[in-house]
Formats: sequence, C-alpha cells, structure tokens
Amino acid sequence: METSARLLRLLSLLQTHRQWSGAELAERLGVTTRTVRRDVGRLRELGYPVHATAGAPGYRLGAGTDLPPLLLDDDEAVAVAVGLRTAAGGSVTGIEETSVRALAKLERVLPSRLRRRVHALRSMTVPMGGAGSAVDPACLTAIASACRDHETLRFDYRTHEGREGPRAAEPYRLVHSGRHWYLLGWDTGRAGWRTYRVDRLSLRTPNGPRFVPRDPPDPDVAAYLSRSISSAPYRYRGRFTMHAPAEVVARRMPATVAAIEPIDARSCTLTSGANDLDELAVWVALMDVDFDVHEPPELAGRLLVLSARLAAAARSLGGPDGPPEEP
Repeated sequence: METSARLLRLLSLLQTHRQWSGAELAERLGVTTRTVRRDVGRLRELGYPVHATAGAPGYRLGAGTDLPPLLLDDDEAVAVAVGLRTAAGGSVTGIEETSVRALAKLERVLPSRLRRRVHALRSMTVPMGGAGSAVDPACLTAIASACRDHETLRFDYRTHEGREGPRAAEPYRLVHSGRHWYLLGWDTGRAGWRTYRVDRLSLRTPNGPRFVPRDPPDPDVAAYLSRSISSAPYRYRGRFTMHAPAEVVARRMPATVAAIEPIDARSCTLTSGANDLDELAVWVALMDVDFDVHEPPELAGRLLVLSARLAAAARSLGGPDGPPEEP
C-alpha cells in the first residue's frame, strides 16, 4: 500500500472514535507495528491529535486546537451537503451565510457522482411555505451545554397567550419538531415538567446552580413532547378513536398537531387540541378515516351542525336525493 494511501486509511480508522491497539491497526493496514508508529508520527506532524494511551497500548484521535481535514465516505458527504443546504434555508438564524460558504467549499470538491446525488435531492425536494421560527444558534448551544452539565437555566418566557415572566428550569432535552425548537425541562417554580418554545425565551446569565437529573416524564421524550405541544396550550382538548392503523394516521397528521398511540393493529387513539371547535372537527374529518369522539363533549353539537350543513350542500349539487329538478 502506498504511504499516502496508507495514511488516509489509518486516519479513516482513527476517525471512528474508538481506541485501536497497534497490533489491530497493523493487521488492518497489512504492515508492522513499527510502521504504524511511524505513520502515527506523520499524522501528528500534519496536525492530527493522535493520542497514545498508557497501560494497554493504543491509539485514538482526539480534538486539537485547529480543525484538520476530515475524511467522509459517500453517504456522509451527501448527508453533510443536505444538512448545510437545509441550514442555509434559515432554520437556525445567523448561520445561513456560513452554511452557504461551507456548502460551496464542499460541493467544489465533491466527486461528480456525489454532486449528482446532492443535486437530485435538491431538484426533487420542494420546500413547504410557512417555515417555523428561527432561533439563535448561540441560544441553542447554551441550552444544550446546560442540559449536558446539569445547570439550571434562568430565562424570560412568553407563553402561547402572550404572557411574559421569569422562569427557572432544570433543562433535560432539546427537541426539533420540524417547525420549532422546544426545550423539555423541570420548572422549579411550578414544580413540574414543562415544554418551552425556544424562540419565545430569552436566556439570563449566569446560569443557576447545578442539579441532580430527574427521571424523565416519559422514556420516549419525542412522544411526550408531541402530546404536550399538540393539546396542552389550547382551549379544547380532543380525544378520538381512529379506525385505522397508527402508522396510517401518523402519515396524515403531523406530530406537532396530534399525539397518536396505537390501540391494536387496526385502530389508534388521537389526541389533539385547538382553540376553536370547528378547527378541531375539520382536522379530524379531513383525514378520510372513520372515528369516534370521546372529548370534548361540546364537539358533538358542532359535528351535528357541520354534518347537516355539508349534507345540504351535497344535495344542492345533486347528492343522494338526486340533482334538483329543472324548472
């Protein structure tokens, strides 16, 4: 194996972030352990922080003060290009220009076969209007660090109804719904789990004291957040039995609009919320799935009114009773 090619292969192995013994690397590369030591030295000269561990000898790639060149396989390169293109669209405010510059550099060095894959994805993907609110990347980074370090966050928060006030929370996870960023945390003032829209909060500094992490409210954080944001902030909470498999209903109802839980192979429970009964009724009725209503009780009357109105409209166009007679 040529020396340059062997160095690239060695770097690729080290970038898996596991620890390799000299014997393992020598076997993978088809060389001696002495050659491995010499190649590791060359990588260090090029700026790659390859650490050697004491005791059981081994090598691993660490983080350095400068960013050295990265090796990406085909799928990784395409994934990075698509991610940069998405970021350039403004999902996180302030990084659009940086994402465009990074994307331009990446596409300049992509082989033609990968460039075709990226361009195919771009041409076959249509962005949907009404994108969610963008957030400050520094805010996301600060929240993620507080989650990692178990530090209480202090912030001002604006609720769904527009009320503003100070909050303190033990942050647990950041979740992106596709439209908005959310923080799941334990509100210390209200002594309960809460979900916060990140674009509605303004962080205060410094952070509060460290805390001992609590058990999450649900092992499935994404499902818990879906239930929380789909019904909690609204005036009416709807609960329905949908006579279709959960995966079928999930494809027709975004996670931020409703929480869906399977009952059996042919039915599921759908929970959603709205500030208007008609909105709640139309959302479910337009799914083209038979359903039963469990709550709210006020919805029954609205469904009867809407069904009578729709039936009258159908008859005017020639419904079950036939078209209207000509004069």
